[in-house]
Amino acid sequence: MPETLLYLEDFHIGRRFAAGPIPVSEEAIIAFAKEFDPQPFHTDPEAAKHSIFKGLAASGWHTLGLTMRLLVENGPAMAGGWVGFGAEVSWTRPVRPGDELSVECEVIDVTPSASKPNQAIITFRMETTNQKSETVQVLTTKNLAFKRGYAPGDKT
Repeated sequence: MPETLLYLEDFHIGRRFAAGPIPVSEEAIIAFAKEFDPQPFHTDPEAAKHSIFKGLAASGWHTLGLTMRLLVENGPAMAGGWVGFGAEVSWTRPVRPGDELSVECEVIDVTPSASKPNQAIITFRMETTNQKSETVQVLTTKNLAFKRGYAPGDKT
């Protein structure tokens, strides 16, 4: 995890962050899908050849989880953690075995809380790409941000 915690004061519209890459193996695709999204095009390479994907494809939920891992381990370290208030996701192309995913994250809105002046909602637009710079996922999230001295765990 990045060492420097970021607070509300550190976020402004247009600020960008990047993280990655993270490799995606066939074994990981199958293991995730067997537990969380057991459809043949995610779990069976032979059956996947005859699917709409024409080959094994990672579950979109797996891609979402990998994006979250990249953000937590290498992206902006939000004071108080990545506390989400909602998201919108689009999967634009399949993630394949051997892909390496990266994410670029941009602040697109900062909305101060009307009732809690030490907090705001930060809206991020995140684009997850593969090693060919092809977009595989677009994610827009709303996350809680705290002013310095007000995040859980801050010493006052």
